[in-house]
Amino acid sequence: MIIPNHNPTPKLHFPLPAMPSPISRTVAVIGAGAAGISAALELRREGHRVVVYEQEDKLGGTWVYTPQTEADPLGLDPTRDVVHSSVYASLRTNLPREVMGFRAYPFVATGKPGRDPRRFPAHDEVLEYLRDFAEEFGVEEMVRYGREVWHVGMAADDRRWVVKSRRSGGGDDDDDDDEVYDAVVICNGHYSEPRIANLPGIDEWPGKQIHSHNYRIPDPFRDQVVVLIGSAASADDISRDIARFAKEVHVASRSAEVDKIGKFPGHDNIWLHSMIESVHRDGTVAFHDGDKTVADVILHCTGYKFYFPFLETNKAVTVEDNRVGPLYQHVFPPALAPWLSFVGLPWKVVPFPQFELQSRWIAGVLSGRITLESNEEMSADIEAFYSSLEAAGIPKRYTHQMGESQFEYDDWLAAKSGSPPIEEWRKQMYLVTGRRKRSVPETYRDQWEDDDLMALAYQEFKLSKLCV
Repeated sequence: MIIPNHNPTPKLHFPLPAMPSPISRTVAVIGAGAAGISAALELRREGHRVVVYEQEDKLGGTWVYTPQTEADPLGLDPTRDVVHSSVYASLRTNLPREVMGFRAYPFVATGKPGRDPRRFPAHDEVLEYLRDFAEEFGVEEMVRYGREVWHVGMAADDRRWVVKSRRSGGGDDDDDDDEVYDAVVICNGHYSEPRIANLPGIDEWPGKQIHSHNYRIPDPFRDQVVVLIGSAASADDISRDIARFAKEVHVASRSAEVDKIGKFPGHDNIWLHSMIESVHRDGTVAFHDGDKTVADVILHCTGYKFYFPFLETNKAVTVEDNRVGPLYQHVFPPALAPWLSFVGLPWKVVPFPQFELQSRWIAGVLSGRITLESNEEMSADIEAFYSSLEAAGIPKRYTHQMGESQFEYDDWLAAKSGSPPIEEWRKQMYLVTGRRKRSVPETYRDQWEDDDLMALAYQEFKLSKLCV
């Protein structure tokens, strides 16, 4: 496949003049991953004064790969040294770069030495893209690296926010900083606090357990029988990655379709099962479909918990069964709006463009350019949303899951912030990619059938003078 012609080392132009804003606020952004650097840019463009706190020594958040894993492979020990990245060595994006990229900064192949030009690049290419973004817009001048935020709470006057930070990894008490801001935007991600499946009999099961947060390479699973729990993108990738070394891989999924249970097409050592029914002291793992296997390892690809140990809101914001709430449109808690907000909670989405739109909305509300609904209106909207989930039988833990509904949400954000709606080619490319991933999971990253959509994307990049 040949990508439509464009300059292999494009000079990027961005018609993003600073917008005059009636009010300039001081704003703390927690985290310098993709959400944090997007929020920082949009807030500064709106005229706010921004400080970004990042506990690591570099930006990128979960896209910063490290071979290091945690001492507790399940990530349950509250005293463990937390590794904040969950990226595994073989990870490639499951969306094409055209879809993934920020709208203000297309994710195009640069042609620079050592870079990954593929449409579905490896994780290190995404990190380099985020670094390019930060350099282009001067974001790093707002970032304080190596600062662990350990407390965010209301100041004594109940009108502003105190952010307390310290040098990451410990240090002298004299290194603690207390600073006061008008507003705080939480962008700390949600890929470091594992969720674990509850398995009957697990206390007596003799094998090893690990969460995908601590998975990096398949070599340690050589010649072992692995039961992998999950059905999302990481489970799909890791099952195939491990199968190159493992004796057998058994994938347990709550959403397994009856007619697909059994051996994976094209694989001699991967089987799909329904969910685990029980595990036993002799090493047996029993599935609801009636099958059993004796396993060496159970690998939990079961997702993550939203976790804000630093945030004190006097219960105005809580996390219950992985629902962060109450939040108006996944962003503002009515009781504390607009002075506290969240970017990046929704999942099963195209994240980077959504980060932009959420951040632009927040920035405009803080400046007064955009009017936020009243507390009563926001609360009524939240109640109606929660009621609709309950009526549809959707558990609380799926409150922030979007999937195909994301584009309606994105377009709502765009209208609120005065931005163009999500491009039609981007929506269609997302849907086409999803269908191909389901139909040809082994090859969809390297063979595709959306040349017409690619042409539209690169044409738009050029016509908007974002990429010339």
